[in-house]
Amino acid sequence: MSVPSLTVENYVKTIEQITSGQAGRPATTGQIASALGVSPGTVTSMLKTLDAARLATHRPYEGVALTRAGKVLALRVIRRHRLIELFLLTTLKMTWDEVHDEAEHMEHAVSDLLVDRIDAFLGRPEVDPHGDPIPRADAVTLVDAEPDTRPLAECEAGVAFRLTRVLDQSPEFLRYLTECGLGINTTGTVEVGADPTGLMRIRFAGRIMAIATDAAAKLIVAGGE
Repeated sequence: MSVPSLTVENYVKTIEQITSGQAGRPATTGQIASALGVSPGTVTSMLKTLDAARLATHRPYEGVALTRAGKVLALRVIRRHRLIELFLLTTLKMTWDEVHDEAEHMEHAVSDLLVDRIDAFLGRPEVDPHGDPIPRADAVTLVDAEPDTRPLAECEAGVAFRLTRVLDQSPEFLRYLTECGLGINTTGTVEVGADPTGLMRIRFAGRIMAIATDAAAKLIVAGGE
């Protein structure tokens, strides 16, 4: 089999991320187009290519799902991306809002051998800087390192929490969290749950902060320790 192109890798990675975020349901053309910033027509053409290469199964009006081969390729790309992010943060001291774009460029250029060396160098980490699980080298499924979690927005008053994952990894949102003092493993307590005004209040690091519930929905937490 020929080496997958950058475009193929981007598509299978995107499809995997969409389907895994909606309990395995097929990804739609519109979802893929939005995620990649391309036209629906471009997506349709590429899905036919992926189907012909047996990397995905595309059914018009139903959506697209990866085959086993497509999923393995997607997880290899995701593994590269997340390990590169962590490497850039821990060794080059880049911030968590900077590493995503750099990893996007590098994930298609590094070899699996180099990625395995990075993995060993970092001590076989389970999550990247944003709390996303890192697939193992021989994995065929992506297993969440902390499955017993929920969005902060769903927590009621009095619930203790620990921030484990950030779903919105745009630089703007990550910088907002940094300014607020919220990072992976930050612990706190919900003071007031979501109210009709779209706000909730949380206590952490000795202070109380109001946060919009739509922002809190992007923060995945586990029980506080």
